[in-house]
Amino acid sequence: MKAIVFDIDGTLIDSMSVDTELYRASIREVLGPVSLRRLSDYDHVTDSGILAQVLDDNGYSVDPEVTASIKAVFLEGLRRHIRTVGSFPVIDGAIQFVESARKSDERRVAIATGCWRESALLKLESAGFDIDGIPLVTCDDSPSRVEIMQSALNKAGDGIRSVTYFGDAEWDQRACQELGWNFVAVGPGLQGIESYVDARL
Repeated sequence: MKAIVFDIDGTLIDSMSVDTELYRASIREVLGPVSLRRLSDYDHVTDSGILAQVLDDNGYSVDPEVTASIKAVFLEGLRRHIRTVGSFPVIDGAIQFVESARKSDERRVAIATGCWRESALLKLESAGFDIDGIPLVTCDDSPSRVEIMQSALNKAGDGIRSVTYFGDAEWDQRACQELGWNFVAVGPGLQGIESYVDARL
């Protein structure tokens, strides 16, 4: 049995730049003009992992109310974007590829993302993905991408002998190296595939 695990932003939907912009704006709307690093400079490039480090960098203690406020502003920004601009574009062939993998008797499918769960569902469902029955593990479960990915695999089922992860960023690639998973790059950032039409299950 083989497992196929997907990231979301930049991998299934073309949302990375807008998502990052809205996320950073949400932090500054709640906290003010705080210092922010480049994404790749954070220890855990996940919504919860980045926020914990932003708070620490700027002398704030971790406060559930602050986290909830930032998340609420961010989610409203996503909803407003979807209302005014439309759903995020789907990477060519991604919906069909996920469906084919899900229907295969020889594959198990899961989604492992650094997003918060609510934003992940909002983006996927508005873009037309049916993920009913597909394990979804997010940064609500752990700030660590490696732990998120491992948890997604655990939920995918037993008897899995090999894992392939589709992702778009260097932190996805590093996590796969740490876990010993196969990695398929998606998008131009890592000179990956631009379409799932010719991708192999």
